[in-house]
Amino acid sequence: MLAGVSLLLFVGQIDIRPAFPLQHPSSSFIQQVFIEHFHDPGAMRGQRSLLLGPARLCLRLLLLLGYRRRCPPLLRGLVQRWRYGKVCLRSLLHNSFAGSDTAVDAAFEPIYWLVDNVIRWCGVVFVVLVIVLTSSIVAIAYLCILPLILQTYSVPRLCWHFFYSHWNLILIVFHYYQAITTPPGYPPPGRNDITTVSICKKCINPKPARTHHCSICNSYGSWDLFREAYAAIETYHQTPPPTFSFRERVTHKSLVYLWFLCSSVALALGALTVWHAVLISRGETSIERHINKKERRRLQAKGRVFRNHYNYGCLDNWKVFLGVDTGRHWLTRVLLPSSHLPHGNGMSWDPPPWVTAHSASVMAV
Repeated sequence: MLAGVSLLLFVGQIDIRPAFPLQHPSSSFIQQVFIEHFHDPGAMRGQRSLLLGPARLCLRLLLLLGYRRRCPPLLRGLVQRWRYGKVCLRSLLHNSFAGSDTAVDAAFEPIYWLVDNVIRWCGVVFVVLVIVLTSSIVAIAYLCILPLILQTYSVPRLCWHFFYSHWNLILIVFHYYQAITTPPGYPPPGRNDITTVSICKKCINPKPARTHHCSICNSYGSWDLFREAYAAIETYHQTPPPTFSFRERVTHKSLVYLWFLCSSVALALGALTVWHAVLISRGETSIERHINKKERRRLQAKGRVFRNHYNYGCLDNWKVFLGVDTGRHWLTRVLLPSSHLPHGNGMSWDPPPWVTAHSASVMAV
C-alpha cells in the first residue's frame, strides 16, 4: 500500500497517459479516473492537489478492486447475519454504567434469590434435625446406657450421673426452645429518636447499633446457653470410653452411633463455643469484630488508638451478656432456666448501672 502510494506520488509529477489497453471490465472507469485526475487543469493548479491527487486515485482503485472481487452469496449472507447479530446484541445489552461489579452481582442474583426464599425452610429442617438427634441420644441413654450404669456404677456416682444428665437435658430443652421461639425484634415504626448507624440492606429500615438482620436465627443469648449446655452433656458422655455390650446387636450399634454423634457434636460445638467466648470477652459481635478490626487499622495508620465503647472488661462483659446484676443471678439466671430480658431496650446499648458505678469509682480513685 505504501509502496503504491509512493510510486503514484512520484509518477504523479509527470504527464501520464495510459499507453496500454486495460482489459479489466472497468477499464473505461479507470481510464476516466486517470484522465480526470492527471489531465484536468484544475487538478494541477497547486502543489497540494499534485500530491493528493495520486493518493485519492490509489484509494479509489483499491475500493474498486475490492468491490469487484465479491464474496460468494452464501458467505456474504453469513457475514451479514453475524454483523447484524452483533449489532442487535450490543444494542440490547450495552450499558455505559456496566462493569465487572455489575456482572458479578448479576451472576450471583440467582443465589441471592435462593437464599431469600429457600433458606428460611432450611431453618425448619435444621430445627427438626436437632430435635430428632437429641431425642435419639436421650432414647439411647435410657434404653442402653442406663441398664449398664445401674449394674456398674456405685450409688453416689449413679446419683451424680442422674442429676447432672437431667440438669443438662432440662437446660438444652429450655434454651433451645427459647432460641427458636424468641422473636428477633425490629425497630418500632414512627420513632425518630433511635440512634441509627446505617440502613439495613434487607428490610431497608434504620439499623440501630449492634444489630443485625438475620432471617434464620433469633435469640443469640439463649442459643449460646443452649450450645454451652449441649457441649457440656456431649462432652460428658464421650469422656468415658463406651462400654460395648455383645448381648444384643442393637445395643452395640446404638452405643457406636452415640459415641460418634457425641464426639462430632462435641468438637463442632466446642470450637464454636470457644470462638464465641472470645467474642463475648472482648465485648463485640462477630460482625463488629470485622468492623472494629478495620477501624483499628485505620486509626493506627493515623497514630491513634482504637477503643471499643462496649468493652467493659472480660468479667463485666460476661455479666452483661448473661444478665447477671447480683451474685444470686449466677444461680437463678445461669445455672437454672431463666427467661429474663437482657439489658437495654434493643435500640440503645447503655452500660448497666453497676458498670457505670464501677467506672465512676475508678475515675474517682
